[in-house]
Amino acid sequence: MAVRHGCGQPGLGAVPSAAGCVAAGRRPLVGKRCGAGGGRGAGTASRFVRALPALLIFGGCVFDVTTPPNFTASPLFAAAPLIAAPLFSPPNTLVTGGVATAAVVGLHLYNGTSTHVESVTELITMVTVAVLALVINRVVRRSGRRLASARTIAEAAQRAVLPVPADRIAGLHVAARYEAAQADAFIGGDLFAVQDTPSGVRLVVGDVRGKGLGAVEAVAVVVGAFREAAEQERTLEAVAQRLERALTREGARRDGLDAFEGFTTAVLAEIPRGEGVVRLVNRGHPEPLLLYVDGDLARIVPADAALPLGMGELGAWPDRAQEYAFPPGATLLLYTDGLSEARNASGVFYDPAVRLRGRIFPCPDELLEALVADVRLHTSGAATDDMALLAVGRPAQGQQDRRRTVSLVRRAGLVAGRTSAGPGRAEP
Repeated sequence: MAVRHGCGQPGLGAVPSAAGCVAAGRRPLVGKRCGAGGGRGAGTASRFVRALPALLIFGGCVFDVTTPPNFTASPLFAAAPLIAAPLFSPPNTLVTGGVATAAVVGLHLYNGTSTHVESVTELITMVTVAVLALVINRVVRRSGRRLASARTIAEAAQRAVLPVPADRIAGLHVAARYEAAQADAFIGGDLFAVQDTPSGVRLVVGDVRGKGLGAVEAVAVVVGAFREAAEQERTLEAVAQRLERALTREGARRDGLDAFEGFTTAVLAEIPRGEGVVRLVNRGHPEPLLLYVDGDLARIVPADAALPLGMGELGAWPDRAQEYAFPPGATLLLYTDGLSEARNASGVFYDPAVRLRGRIFPCPDELLEALVADVRLHTSGAATDDMALLAVGRPAQGQQDRRRTVSLVRRAGLVAGRTSAGPGRAEP
């Protein structure tokens, strides 16, 4: 069943501002990424760090001139090229080391201590530090090139396994996001795929049990099997069975725990051409959401619970696709549990239905941008699981490909929390 919440009619008057949403006790979702407002502070900090070698040399000169000759600022001069090494190019690092060394020599000449043993020792130290800074610079730059190469390879692998779908497929607006919980990671155990087939647009969103290379291998198996089955099978139920068999074969190839406990939760959807419906098969996955043009929202709960893919040996039952109305202007949102199980510092789970209820987005891309930013805000950037998001919108008549309006507005008069037993309920 599709349980709708937040019923309301679209208003024709002025749209309340984001400040009005805050005044009503609700933080509005925003389209820009979380933390974008902190770019100025981050830029200031970066400029300060890059200016630090020059500031150290200048501060060392001031300290040495204003203090007695037995006081030395050599630690400040030595620190300058070491800080410059990971930040600057080799010529700039060499210049920094040379300026710091020249400053030490000049100050000793100014103080008349150039022939002292301590002065010679400081000079040798500065030359050694300058050479060491050049070595560090070379090592850092080589490591940076290797990291850039590894990131390029990882990005290419992600595009091969999880290619980003086109913005428009068979007249539908499509957007997808993959947010890895691990820093600098590109792909994990979550997956999505969209395929334009003779039966309509078919799509899948899933979550493979486990992490690491084993999960990535399973993702490749599921996505590959889905693309083949989506083209060949006449029904969505048959596609689900093909995925079940593919995962069973994959599990038979593995040893240990994965051979017995490997599974994938997934939602498969089919949007036929020329029909205002969507068919779904849910195999143990979080319930999709259907966002309507007036801000209404439906959580699509399957009539019968089903085990995830790859667990067919525990029970046999026929897959039954359920059909739901998919009117013009509506958006179907599929996601993995990285979204619904994201927790804040107090352990409160993120509820996308609550956060999206009564809110209107120009297109699926803005919806996903707002969701990603809001989850980062909810978790303070401390996500613990990967997150895959897929949004498909059926454009209303006369709607532009991308409506350049505000990222999100809230209609006046929407009532949150309508019970599922009221007129908001829609049976499949």
